[in-house]
Amino acid sequence: MVKERHNTEQCLCFVEPQNITGVLKFLLLGLSDDPELQPLIFGLFLSMYLLTMLGNLLIILAVSFDSHLHTPMYFFLSILSMVDIGFTSTTIPKMILDIQTHSGVISYVGCLIQLSFFYLFGYLDNALLTVMAYDRFIAICYPLQYPVIMNPHLCSLLVLVSFLISLLDAQLHCLLMSQLSFCTKVEIPHFFCDPPVLLKLACNDTSTNNILIYVIVAIFGGVPLSGIIFSYYKIVSSILRVPSSGGKYKAFVTCGSHLSVVCLFYGTGIGVYLSSTVSYSSKRGAAASVVYAMVTPMLNPFIYSLRNRDIKRALQSLLNRTA
Repeated sequence: MVKERHNTEQCLCFVEPQNITGVLKFLLLGLSDDPELQPLIFGLFLSMYLLTMLGNLLIILAVSFDSHLHTPMYFFLSILSMVDIGFTSTTIPKMILDIQTHSGVISYVGCLIQLSFFYLFGYLDNALLTVMAYDRFIAICYPLQYPVIMNPHLCSLLVLVSFLISLLDAQLHCLLMSQLSFCTKVEIPHFFCDPPVLLKLACNDTSTNNILIYVIVAIFGGVPLSGIIFSYYKIVSSILRVPSSGGKYKAFVTCGSHLSVVCLFYGTGIGVYLSSTVSYSSKRGAAASVVYAMVTPMLNPFIYSLRNRDIKRALQSLLNRTA
């Protein structure tokens, strides 16, 4: 059994380095060990990754080049698309490469770096959804003051604060994982370094780490979710006071896309953590993580573009310009 530490210059977290008596590497087992399924998994995930990249890049380009979309709502949407690209790129390219090279080896430092970026982009996604809920709350409940309240300075500040809090969340997870001891050969029944899985594979007592992990998740996940619920409570209360049915429908349509993404994001995220808490099944947890880490970022551009005339028009204009 070897007590491992990582080089602080190669990781996102700041941990005092200690002597390393051996080089620890993990083996990512992926979604399946059936050789016949590997080409299918490779093709499926490569297609989904390219589709995710394309969809989110189109959203970013549409918002950037269409002056009609230079509003707070679309500014946050373009940032969300950037984050989704980073979130997916943290795990999926490594998984695709592992299938292609028939090697799922990842170093200890590489594992810490991967989980750090996973939580950085994952929580930033979470924080941006909360910011977008606040934006919709101001737009519907205070329409006359909306341009003044949601000024460019505040929008940039909200994104910056979201990033800093996300960085703190990633640091805390990385710090906790760096305190674990592992045997020299560890097989991870997953396609990336997921902390709940690492906790179960650690050689030392992880009861304190488990408690701290769930406290962090409860705080960093519960507070934004509470903000979203409060925003939509106020939004629904405001919409119900609108006299005309047409006005109510227009207001609900404005929030429909965002609400769909929130349900998809939190539904899969809560499912992953509940499955790891109650009775962790490696295959079930990995499958839930695929939806959380891959399907949600892939669907976000389609959810927003299919239900939004402005995005449709901007994408059409962008495609005509490049044709």
